[in-house]
Amino acid sequence: MNAPAKISPVTLAKLAKLGIHHRTDLLLHLPLRYEDETHLAPIATVQPGETVQVQGVITHSEIAFRPRRTLVCRLEDGGGELYLRFLNFYPSQQKQLAAGKQIRAVGEVRMGYYGREMVHPKCRAVDEDTPLQQSLTPVYPTTAGLSQPILRKLIVNALETLPLNDTLPAELLKKLKLASFADCIRLLHNPTPDIAASALEQRSHPAWRRIKFDELLAQQLSMRVHHRQRSKRTAPRLAPHQQLTARLINDLPFALTNAQQRTFAEISRDLAQPHPMQRLLLGDVGSGKTIVAALAALQAIENGYQVALMAPTEILAEQNYLKLRDWLEPLGIVPVWLSGSLKKKDKQIAAEHIASGETLLAIGTHALFQEQVSFHKLGLAIVDEQHKFGVQQRLALRKKGTEASSVSKFNQTSPELSRMGEEDNAVSPLKLNSNEPHQLMMSATPIPRTLAMSYYADLDVSIIDELPPGRTPVITKLVSDERRDEVIDRVRTACMAGLQAYWVCPLIDESDTLQLKTALETYQLLKDTFPDLRIGLVHGNLDSAEKLRVMKAFKAGELQLLVATTVIEVGVDVPNANLMVIDHAERMGLAQLHQLRGRVGRGAAQSLCILLFQQPLSELARARLKIIFESADGFTIAQHDLQLRGPGELLGARQSGVAMLRFADINADEDLLYQARHIADELLHEFPDAARAHLRRWMANKHDYLYV
Repeated sequence: MNAPAKISPVTLAKLAKLGIHHRTDLLLHLPLRYEDETHLAPIATVQPGETVQVQGVITHSEIAFRPRRTLVCRLEDGGGELYLRFLNFYPSQQKQLAAGKQIRAVGEVRMGYYGREMVHPKCRAVDEDTPLQQSLTPVYPTTAGLSQPILRKLIVNALETLPLNDTLPAELLKKLKLASFADCIRLLHNPTPDIAASALEQRSHPAWRRIKFDELLAQQLSMRVHHRQRSKRTAPRLAPHQQLTARLINDLPFALTNAQQRTFAEISRDLAQPHPMQRLLLGDVGSGKTIVAALAALQAIENGYQVALMAPTEILAEQNYLKLRDWLEPLGIVPVWLSGSLKKKDKQIAAEHIASGETLLAIGTHALFQEQVSFHKLGLAIVDEQHKFGVQQRLALRKKGTEASSVSKFNQTSPELSRMGEEDNAVSPLKLNSNEPHQLMMSATPIPRTLAMSYYADLDVSIIDELPPGRTPVITKLVSDERRDEVIDRVRTACMAGLQAYWVCPLIDESDTLQLKTALETYQLLKDTFPDLRIGLVHGNLDSAEKLRVMKAFKAGELQLLVATTVIEVGVDVPNANLMVIDHAERMGLAQLHQLRGRVGRGAAQSLCILLFQQPLSELARARLKIIFESADGFTIAQHDLQLRGPGELLGARQSGVAMLRFADINADEDLLYQARHIADELLHEFPDAARAHLRRWMANKHDYLYV
């Protein structure tokens, strides 16, 4: 076995940018694509659009100055000619490509000013006896200053000097019909010419399937360990006394749906356990998550513990505050409101009431986890629209319920994996020295099944999968911007008939690049057009007090039309508003469109959502508008959104704490995901050493915050 290659500090820093911190990481730094340098193509036969390798003699080389300084070389092989163009070049390259030199060039053929050409091909000097490559040439992801030859040399050295032993037991590989890790990793770094490049680049080759399975399995193992680790931490037992909760249910002017009853029962069971709940409550727009959260809060309060409910915006936080105040004050529970917009004195009073334990329910924004806020006895933390908070923010709120905390190494997370040493550099969950609060996270953005199975596998998930009775489906219409005047007339008619409407714009100020209608411009236009209508304006740049004043006026019916940015995306509940116009809907994402549409349809009257779009539409925008027009089901829309955007964007702030999949695609590789979920438990129970080795290979240095 060869000696390991020495790597300079400069190269180490560049490798770190690629997520390569150890030599073992080089093994899993796999090619993006491959170049075929195993044979030569006659120049006469090459066609535009092909990526080929050609060899010939430079018969002419010059520097052209129009339209810019360019090195242009003519390459001939006796049967045809091809031009090589270099927009950026050094004197050494000019010398290498002088007339009379024999070279090989690899690149994509295109039609240019001189005819068929390659722009910035990869070139090297050769002679008649220079042998061809014996395998496809890998092209790796890289960063500035780190060349392909350097990467290839480091990876080849790693393949030659590091052990490639399999982490999975032989009987498991046989059952799953998977090839060995060593064979697969060598093939992907060094494929022979007989392997179809398309199978490699599309990642359908069996070698790729093994790598993708391994990656998914590592993710599942990590999630399972975090999930199990919770049972080793302590939380207060919050038993269901069913006094305040029963009174609230009896006092409600509506009956809970079956889904609401089921999800509260799941949460109630978790709260009664001596280890912390980490449950995600999913429900479509208008499904009634807030009442379930209120019941959970009461169960904690009945046990003498405090509850914190945190929302990402003041509008949403105040909506939660007003709802819970109306429900809970008759029961003797007076919530406290805490936000950044409060006056210093009011903040101080609220903080004192929370610290003394006098306040049993605190509702607010990120102000709840500021240093100056301390809880007397926090038993439950509820995070609304959890994906809009960063992992550090969620962790800060949860730590409000602990006396001390510290981060432990992965070897303290599971009895099966307890022998992992400090050198394993594996995932680092939280180890707490005292009781920690239970945590309930809520999201009105449904999560597709495959996303929940992979990135949210460490959480318990409850789904409210039915809407309260009496909800009238919202009619959705797609209208071209050319018919804007008709839409404006429709808005006036609705307002004059005693109903209310939203007009949502994507920007606040004029943008020279996007040239979109803005909230300010639209507000002024509608005021000038309809001087007899009471019109309000709300956007993110208003101070919190002004935003809340406008929203209160709209909810009270003092305003007939509200012009707004997407600040009203969540938390706004005005039953009398039955018309929404979403301006430049082609610029918005599916989840955002669905959330905005959910602001109407909350009363008995038939509601309408008009998606006003501007031509021409991109393919992506056309696809989004078609989906939102055809479906009102949030889970169906979320699945389409996942296919269009991938998991990275859908995960929101959570992705800052969870290592993204590099190779597997949870849509295309759903069968492998199911296999990995099934095998993870078997591996932890039956083959703990193998599970430890597998995580060491795949999760080294991937410190995360799965525990929040």
